[in-house]
Amino acid sequence: MSQLSPQPAKTIDSLPPNSHSTNSPHTETSSLETSPQKLLPLPPWLRQPSIGKASEISLVQQIIKQRQIHTICEEGRCPNRGECYSKKTATFLLMGPTCTRSCGFCQVDKGHAPMALDPLEPQKIAESVQILGLRYVVLTAVARDDLADHGAGWFVVTMEAIRSLQPGTEIEVLTADFWGGQGAEASQRERVGLVVAAKPACYNHNIETVARLQGKVRRGAKYDRSLGVLAIVKEFNPTIPTKSGLMLGHGETKAEVIQTMQDLRTVGCDRLTLGQYLRPSLAHLPVEKYWTIEEFTELGEIAQELGFSHVRSAPLVRSSYHAGES
Repeated sequence: MSQLSPQPAKTIDSLPPNSHSTNSPHTETSSLETSPQKLLPLPPWLRQPSIGKASEISLVQQIIKQRQIHTICEEGRCPNRGECYSKKTATFLLMGPTCTRSCGFCQVDKGHAPMALDPLEPQKIAESVQILGLRYVVLTAVARDDLADHGAGWFVVTMEAIRSLQPGTEIEVLTADFWGGQGAEASQRERVGLVVAAKPACYNHNIETVARLQGKVRRGAKYDRSLGVLAIVKEFNPTIPTKSGLMLGHGETKAEVIQTMQDLRTVGCDRLTLGQYLRPSLAHLPVEKYWTIEEFTELGEIAQELGFSHVRSAPLVRSSYHAGES
């Protein structure tokens, strides 16, 4: 079980009450909601000191800026990036910073046309991995429904580039569902299979929330479709560990979370992350509940009892948190 993570990035729920609304210190009107939403005060367990040196964060930021590449650590304002950088771990965001989907929780840029692929990006990322001496790398990407293979081949090319310069670095992938186009189901299998054939150290696909809340939280994605991704990985190569994660705080119940964990185990999912959703801005879904440290601990224990081999469950856990320790 993980320890409590460091201080979260500033979220709309963590700002002083008067900074949210001109109507009331306790209400707001979100672009996602038609009626004012009561702000939940940020609980004390989410106000923790940062872990990791500022110099390490600065170095990574300098390198990615120089090479015009992206990390989800920075784009998503991950609260744990200083800690991960200090442990020689980072999560790179492939294929630009703009997503073709519009999930209600996500900080990543969306709502306009994504940028063309940079043919030098795989090499730039590989050089960054080498310069930083990273031991464990997570490759993720925005959803690129505009591309013929939805970006599956780009994961493979980037993995090959990293291995050519830094063969000892382990590479985990965190992909979208690769769903879309003619013959969507067959295409999904082909795209997932392409990434599996490159033999990542772990294949991660986040289900994000419980079945009832999928439409509200994950626009363009579906619960069964995400379970299908994890099942396909095991069909192609049962030896590759699979992983998924949920963000709690969207209005799910404990029973629904447990059911989701059971569903993940049914498709052979090996690893699990559970963390607290933190609202990035007024344009994102409001937090319905802050789950306590004790509740996260209990859910983590239940997950281990269900057979997950690797569980991280704490308020500030994110999908790549302590990934290199798996």
